[in-house]
Amino acid sequence: MANIKSAKKRISVIATKTERNKAIKSEVKTYIKKVEAAVAAKDAAVAKEVLAIATKKIDMAASKGVYHKNNAARKVSRLTKAVNSIN
Repeated sequence: MANIKSAKKRISVIATKTERNKAIKSEVKTYIKKVEAAVAAKDAAVAKEVLAIATKKIDMAASKGVYHKNNAARKVSRLTKAVNSIN
């Protein structure tokens, strides 16, 4: 256990950031699943709607440092490719 005040604070701050990151990652995964479900159902209209939301969530996560920018770009690219394959 930490004895120094700054070390105790770091533990607290890290715990807070971990919770935030988990929440953001969970939300992104949820939207990715929604896009994949719409693609599996061959529902182009819903897939495009959810893709726009998912892309925004992924980009926001990348801007906050939850995902690396290349990881975010790869996720968006794969989802877009899946949605475009419906037509």
